[in-house]
Amino acid sequence: MSDTMAYQQKLAEKLTILNERGNGVLIRVNYIKKICSDPKLRPSLLTDKIMDPAVKYINKKFPNVDFRGNNVSIQHLTSIQRQKAEVMSAASSYYDSFLDVMEFRVNILSLALSINLHIEWHFPSINFDLTKIYLDLIVTYTSVIIMLSRLDDKKALVGMYNCAYEMTNGTCDSSYPRLSQMLIEYEQPWKKLHEDFGPHTRLVTSAVLSLQMVYPRRNLPADQWRRAQLLSLLSAPANMLDPARCDTVSGACAPLIVCVLPVWPAAVSFLLCPSSVNSHPPSLELWKAALRSGLYLTLTRDEALNIHKVSEEVFDSHKGYGKRIADIKECREHAIQNNGALHRERRGFLRGALKELFNVLEDEPGLLGPKALYVFMALAFTRDEVLWLVRHSENIPKTKTPEDYVDNKMAELLFYMVKLKALVVKHSYVIQRYHVQYLAQFDALVLNDTIQNMYVCPEEESILTSSFVSTLSALSIKQVQNKEKFDFRALRLDWLRLQAYCSVNKAPLPLKEYPDLAKVMNTIQFHTRLVDNMEDLLLETSELSVLCFYPRVFEKMFQQSSEEPSVKRYIMAFPYICSDFICCAHPLCPEESKSMRLCVSSMQQIAKLTANVVLDICAEQCNLNDQLLPKNSAKTISTARNKKLKKPVPKKGEVEMEKPGAESVRKDRAVVTNMDKMHLTLTELCSSYDLCSDFIVSDHIINPAEFLLSHLETRLSEIIVKMANNSPPSQEITRPSDLLAAVRSYSASLHTISGYINLDVSRLVKSILLQQTQPLDSQGSKTITSLYTNWYLESLLRHASGSLIAHSPTMQCFINQPSDSDLSFRADEFSDISELQSLAQLIGPYGLKYLSENLMWHITSQVSLSPFLTLCSLSLSLPLVGGENVLKRMTIIGVILSFKAMAQDCLNDVLHKHCPYLMGPIGSLRDFVSPETDTKVTLNVFELASAAGFSCDIDPALVSAIANKTSVDEEYKLTCLLLVYIAVSLPSLALDPNSLYNKANGHNNNIHCLAVAVNQLAASMFTIQGKDIEQQLEEFLLLASSTLLQLGQTVERVESKNRDSVYLLLHMIVEQSPFLSQDTLEGCFPYVLLRNAYRSVYKSCIVTLG
Repeated sequence: MSDTMAYQQKLAEKLTILNERGNGVLIRVNYIKKICSDPKLRPSLLTDKIMDPAVKYINKKFPNVDFRGNNVSIQHLTSIQRQKAEVMSAASSYYDSFLDVMEFRVNILSLALSINLHIEWHFPSINFDLTKIYLDLIVTYTSVIIMLSRLDDKKALVGMYNCAYEMTNGTCDSSYPRLSQMLIEYEQPWKKLHEDFGPHTRLVTSAVLSLQMVYPRRNLPADQWRRAQLLSLLSAPANMLDPARCDTVSGACAPLIVCVLPVWPAAVSFLLCPSSVNSHPPSLELWKAALRSGLYLTLTRDEALNIHKVSEEVFDSHKGYGKRIADIKECREHAIQNNGALHRERRGFLRGALKELFNVLEDEPGLLGPKALYVFMALAFTRDEVLWLVRHSENIPKTKTPEDYVDNKMAELLFYMVKLKALVVKHSYVIQRYHVQYLAQFDALVLNDTIQNMYVCPEEESILTSSFVSTLSALSIKQVQNKEKFDFRALRLDWLRLQAYCSVNKAPLPLKEYPDLAKVMNTIQFHTRLVDNMEDLLLETSELSVLCFYPRVFEKMFQQSSEEPSVKRYIMAFPYICSDFICCAHPLCPEESKSMRLCVSSMQQIAKLTANVVLDICAEQCNLNDQLLPKNSAKTISTARNKKLKKPVPKKGEVEMEKPGAESVRKDRAVVTNMDKMHLTLTELCSSYDLCSDFIVSDHIINPAEFLLSHLETRLSEIIVKMANNSPPSQEITRPSDLLAAVRSYSASLHTISGYINLDVSRLVKSILLQQTQPLDSQGSKTITSLYTNWYLESLLRHASGSLIAHSPTMQCFINQPSDSDLSFRADEFSDISELQSLAQLIGPYGLKYLSENLMWHITSQVSLSPFLTLCSLSLSLPLVGGENVLKRMTIIGVILSFKAMAQDCLNDVLHKHCPYLMGPIGSLRDFVSPETDTKVTLNVFELASAAGFSCDIDPALVSAIANKTSVDEEYKLTCLLLVYIAVSLPSLALDPNSLYNKANGHNNNIHCLAVAVNQLAASMFTIQGKDIEQQLEEFLLLASSTLLQLGQTVERVESKNRDSVYLLLHMIVEQSPFLSQDTLEGCFPYVLLRNAYRSVYKSCIVTLG
């Protein structure tokens, strides 16, 4: 063929374009197959019951579907006639996709014919790119046809579109006859493919046979790899700086052959051109080697081809191939028996080889320049092994050693793949700088010398080769330093063109006679890709996007790796490789979505594993810390005291209690405790987080640390609530001090994680504790604020309202009263200063505000003024009705307000320790305002001060709780009547035997809390009504004094036996009121009576010492 004809054919351009187009068509056909086979995604045309008759009729009559014929056809196709526009719109994309397949087939067969007529031979060390791209195209075409044959609904989709089209336009689509004929012809794809490629047997066979020297080396067992020290930089230290080369083919070929070689012989030559197996012994040997290398080949995505089954069917359909069927069965048995172990050993070798390679290059990144080929070969070998296992894990054959198809250390292999890729990207400047100099100062000179030594060089070829030399010679190190962008795509395309020009029959410049030129140019091509196309080279040799189509295999491998203790540090590689999933997207199939489910699920599993270990360590540390609490020191003190007093030693049956810290004493360091195992596991898991701080998957930034923080936050919130140990039926709950100690222990243990992983533990703890100050956390679950609020209201204060628990003003806590019904808890253990301070630290100001709001709700339920409306109609001269009920309600209100005041004081103490600089200004602001100023401003300031724990003259929470929309005058009358009713009812308290005052515990029936109730309730009510609080309280004091003085006039001792204890109420009201003074009291109640009352009460108290 003449030179001009070779140029006009443009074989290189056509091969390149058709390869890219073929990949898109293949992906599109696969996508259509997936959605048609998925009930959830299946097109509505095929799922609509109205269309069922039409679909069945079209499948039966295809391709001759005549809707103008008899009544039967019209009846079946009525549904399409009614919805022809909708059918055309819905089926058009599928119809166009099948047209793309038809056009692709036409172009392929045309190009194959041209290549068969013009190209003479193939040999990878000479025209590697041409050979690879040609065989890739044949494999892609074969895969498209096989996938088309697997699509069951193709006739229905094409037939429905054509019927709708013909009904609309009056004639069928112009492409329909050829398309329908193609669909029928390829119902038996292998038979038709054999007819298509039968004329090209010589060329296809020669292309595949050119790999017969490479393929055996590619399939060497791990032992031979190990003896040859494959991928080792340390095997020859003296040659460490020498550029890496490949003995068999040029540097550019090595990684690429690894990626595609397993598909070539079986899928291209011996299935499409079976005659070469019988007629050519080298073909037979290569065919057997290919059949022994595996059981399944990948067509696309997760679609695999059972190579032995298909080969047996193909050879069985041809006469004279009986021996070949026996060979197929023998190869299949060989593959089943040996392949699993072979690939398992390879993966074991590659784990060590990649680790060594990464460690050396990480320590000396300058070696990436001369040894870049080693990295890409390592990545390609590893990727090939991973994909082999993925294909076969989905279809494990019946074998005696199924464990060969299970790899619980796959994470380590993926981890070092990721690390090597990251290392190349990080030091890409080193690789680029090295190879720019290599191209300009070595490759250009060698190429120039090679061209000068050529005895024949036509004009067109001379122009191309001269442009190669001039392009490379113009390179300089300054271009790298100036960060200029390199683009050698034109040079590589020209080299592909030159291969095509020089491989035709009777070429003026036969490339086979100049192998040195081919080797130099192949090397140059690889070096140029390292300069301007490194990302694509990494993708070509290491991307694992096919894993997104094997979710079961992915999850199975991840689960196996996560259960292996020695591999936990590598499991982050599984979610990280999900960043490769975007690489499998293609413009011809944008609908194919890449879900993040695998990435998110694996990240959540890793975070869950890490969180479980962290919280187990925290729980163990909490148990150890609990042993050091004061409440557990009694046994130790008792034991020490018994030893000091020389009491008898315990009997042999009694187990001696171990002291705290005994778990750290070891006689042998080889003894491994459970804590050691947990810390080791934590170290392994946290090491996996060092792989990367974040990565991108489908345009989403994945931050592994945030997943861990999220799991820790959720789990720790659950644990804190669980440690509260709340049981409403038994009225049990953990003491706030014990829970605070446990929370502090957990917090201290969590901070140790920062030694393993860069984690903001402080933010985590603050977020969790802040959520616990609200009634519900971010998950909508109850918090300790809700639990403690309910417990104090329903258990402690409810019993206090029934006089089973008394408020002790001296001890500033609640104490149990002796009674027949024993309580399940001691009130002082939950209400003393230390416990309430612990509660304030746990639930904070927000939690205490929520507690206060609930307390106010209970107070408003007690302040029901409706009974007093009835009393207003009664004459005050009549005997009092319901006085005990009023005083009982006021006592309950006083108990609630006393508890609130105690909690507020403890909050104030806690805040003074945490933020004294803030508490000072708030206290000064509270002291600055007074009720005489603007009421709204005063209440706002008091609300701020109350939230900080300061006591205020007027309780803003109580004001807000009891405020209502009734008329002010009516409220004022009822409030005054309430105070009058309380004042005139006070003498009745002397009749209650529980009204006796105790200097330690106050009144047994908690009537000393009336002082708080009267002062706070009156101040709040009169503030709402805008009245003078001091004046109203003075009037109340005068009335109360006059009624109590009448107690002294009673003759019967029985009625006045607790008179002195009741007298003290007046002093308490004045003492606790910011609006009354002692002078006011002395003006209406003789001080001598108070003095005598205190003396009488204290004289009756029993004093115990020691």
